[in-house]
Amino acid sequence: MSGGTSVAVVVPIVSKIYCNSSSPLVFVVRNRPPAVNGGGFVVSNCRQEVVFRVDGCGTLGTKGKLILRDANAAPLLVIRRKGGVVQALSVYKQWRGYAQEEGAETLVFSLKEPSSWALKSKIRVSIGPHCSGWDFEVKGSFVDRDCCIRDRRGNVAAQVGVVQVMKESEESNKDYVYHVVVQPGVDQAFVFGVLAVLDNIYGQSTAC
Repeated sequence: MSGGTSVAVVVPIVSKIYCNSSSPLVFVVRNRPPAVNGGGFVVSNCRQEVVFRVDGCGTLGTKGKLILRDANAAPLLVIRRKGGVVQALSVYKQWRGYAQEEGAETLVFSLKEPSSWALKSKIRVSIGPHCSGWDFEVKGSFVDRDCCIRDRRGNVAAQVGVVQVMKESEESNKDYVYHVVVQPGVDQAFVFGVLAVLDNIYGQSTAC
């Protein structure tokens, strides 16, 4: 999928540690084995070093909850789908990502998941605890590994593409591997927090 110009995020969303690159970075995402129900996925850099891990509901034992961890398995983001009667009746279901700091949680982003499949192309993300509008949106098809995350001005923050399809298991399940290109200055932890939610929304490696 073609994109626009690159974007530089001035203020870190999750941590400045993950947005200090001066050039685009390529990451490889590998789903955990299909036998691990809702296990999640692992993110590696070009040196095949693990940078992030995402735990899904099969690992956590809780639906509607995901955890983004760093290379040392320390939690960076706890992501939850908001429940309640209001959410059940709403056109959108809301996911919220919280940063973990000294035992406290700080809301860093909110993602609106359309309840109707007809509206799935309208996935938007707001930054910060008090943001009333939207700051990023997902364009394209995550299922087809052909999508990008853009800011309000249309600048591409991250691009998802296909690497390859690995061997089929005896049950004919496939272990998909895809790549993500994150632009300079963009918070990589934020990008993979958003992709973790997309993975769950579309019933993939983190979903039970």
